[in-house]
Amino acid sequence: MKKLNIVATIKDGFAIGMINFLSLVLTAVLYVVTIWIPYLNVGTTIAMASLPAELAKGNVVNPLFIFDGKYRKNMGEFFILMALMGGAIGVGFFFGIIPGIVLSIAWSFAAVLFVDKNRNALEALRESNELTYGNKWRIFGAEFLVVLAMEIVMAILGAIFGIGDVSFLKAIGTIINIAIALCLVPIVYGVEASIYKQLTSGEVIEDAPMPNIPGVTPKAEPAPAPEAPKAEEPKAEEPAAEAPKAPKSE
Repeated sequence: MKKLNIVATIKDGFAIGMINFLSLVLTAVLYVVTIWIPYLNVGTTIAMASLPAELAKGNVVNPLFIFDGKYRKNMGEFFILMALMGGAIGVGFFFGIIPGIVLSIAWSFAAVLFVDKNRNALEALRESNELTYGNKWRIFGAEFLVVLAMEIVMAILGAIFGIGDVSFLKAIGTIINIAIALCLVPIVYGVEASIYKQLTSGEVIEDAPMPNIPGVTPKAEPAPAPEAPKAEEPKAEEPAAEAPKAPKSE
């Protein structure tokens, strides 16, 4: 497996997220609004785990898909998967944080494989570890850079709207931060989808063009300079035709 290109992966993930921007935001809102409903929240959580696989296939997500009953079918096996992951990662953090981070990245696609490939708990953990082998820190880097960029923007806006302890400015800042957090959802899921697509297909993206975002005119490429006309080579003069000779008188 080739090494992931972090910049190309972020670009590709951004493109995937923008294509599904509205549907992913609505999906996240529906999930948050219904997370308190017992039993239903198990299915919606499993459905959310399957999002990278759906996006990797090029599907445009219908926000209502999280309520499909098929996601509650294997909830017992899903609980086993979460228990194994949570327990082992917790022990990893106990032994110095770094082992916990490594395990978190190694098993980051176990839930996706559980749903997408119909793997059982142990198979999903083993396959996720194999897929991420050699690319763990690149996966961490791509996702970390996206979240870091959004956190910096939120911190700057929080500092601007928090000046002077003015209540209405704080309210505006809070609304903007919520909007930015919602914008983060499609990008994070897009990056995860790009990583999952590359790891499962074995085809690494070397470079990815930035997407055409509605309302933003793409920068036009400069037209190539016209070539100077080539001077025509002088044609060789053709020999003049000989005048016909007059007949001799006898």
